[in-house]
Amino acid sequence: MKPLLIATDVDGTLIDNDENLSPRTRSVVRAVVDAGAQFVLATGRPPRWVQPIVDQLGFAPMAVCANGAVIYDPATDRIISARTLSTDALRQLAEIATRVIPGSGLAVERVGNSAHDAATPQFVSSPGYEHAWLNPDNTEVSVEDLLSAPAVKLLIRKAGARSADMAAALAPHIGVQGDITYSTNNGLIEIVPLGISKATGIAELARPLGVEAADVVTFGDMPNDVPMLGWAGLGVAMGNAHPDAVAAADEVTATNAEDGVAQVLERWWL
Repeated sequence: MKPLLIATDVDGTLIDNDENLSPRTRSVVRAVVDAGAQFVLATGRPPRWVQPIVDQLGFAPMAVCANGAVIYDPATDRIISARTLSTDALRQLAEIATRVIPGSGLAVERVGNSAHDAATPQFVSSPGYEHAWLNPDNTEVSVEDLLSAPAVKLLIRKAGARSADMAAALAPHIGVQGDITYSTNNGLIEIVPLGISKATGIAELARPLGVEAADVVTFGDMPNDVPMLGWAGLGVAMGNAHPDAVAAADEVTATNAEDGVAQVLERWWL
């Protein structure tokens, strides 16, 4: 039977390494939607970074953002729901992170009512924070100010380190404060509210539609995709996927540069 809902990661999965959506993938995704199935983006990206993908798709699917902490509707530019780390949790996590990973910088993602809510600084970083990507859009503040408001995720960055090593070092010290994940191995890890993941975000969208996990197909490539790959009826890891994603998946498709998502979806929609 055809899946009722398709949920896919974006970077390293749906788009190629130049952040382009191929004509082949765009075509089959449109066939999925035209046939009445649900299509959902499930990404570590914040809402303000979803629009370039929407523009390439040619329509605006619902988006699970910030590794499950935010549900965003790009069609109306509205934050539907947000799960946040409290200021108490942020302070505890910041103290642990800076003690266990000396020299690390901190940043937080916040959301308002829309993707570019001017009343809410979206990405706030500590002084000297070294970004893991080009063209940062951050507001630099004191650590005290950074931890003064709830956030959908805390980012811990140490240039030159490996994300896997950072996560392994921090894991024994994190209890009920939050969950550690990462989507790149270049010295950046993220902490989201405890129990929150891309799987919980997709489930939040699937539930009112009457869609069960068994009727969902998910695609991903990194550790932050592991929960949704294990939760879905069919979890598909990309050919370029991290070993943890491969282990959690039911099967492995071609790489993101080889239209791996399209190759699977074309089984049902040609």
